[in-house]
Amino acid sequence: MRVILQEKIANLGKVGDQVTVKPGYGRNYLLPKQKAVLATPESITEFEKRRAELEKAANEVLAVAKARATKLEALTLKIEAQASDEGKLFGSIGPRDIADAATEAGVELSKSEVSMPEGPIRQIGENEITLVLHSEVTAVIKLEVIASANE
Repeated sequence: MRVILQEKIANLGKVGDQVTVKPGYGRNYLLPKQKAVLATPESITEFEKRRAELEKAANEVLAVAKARATKLEALTLKIEAQASDEGKLFGSIGPRDIADAATEAGVELSKSEVSMPEGPIRQIGENEITLVLHSEVTAVIKLEVIASANE
C-alpha cells in the first residue's frame, strides 16, 4: 500500500514522503489517525498544494514538544509509596503514577509518553525516567521514590 505521510513518523519518514507500508498498518493505523493518505494522483497534487501548511504545523508541534522537554527536565518528581524495611515497594510505580505526579507538579504529561523498558519501579531510591514527547524529542526526568510513613 503506497501512502503519503502527513506528519513525521519514527522509522518511516517525514512529512510528504511517499512510502510503501503493509496494508494492515496503513488501513488500521495511518489512515484512521490521519497520519497519512493514499498516494493517488489526486492526493499527490492536493498534498503539494498543502505541503507548506503541513510542514508549518509539524514545526509548531515540534517547538511545543521542545518547550515541554525543557520544563520537564528541570523537574524532580517525588512519589511516596508503602515499602518494606528492606526498601522493596508493596506494589510498583508505573507510567500512570509518573504521569499523575508530573501533572500534579504542574506539567501536563500522559502515560503514553513515559518510557519504561525495564518495567515498573519496585525499589525505593532515585531513578531516571525517559519521556518520549515527540518522535524527535526525548527528555529525562529524575524520579525519587520515598517510603511513606506507615504509622
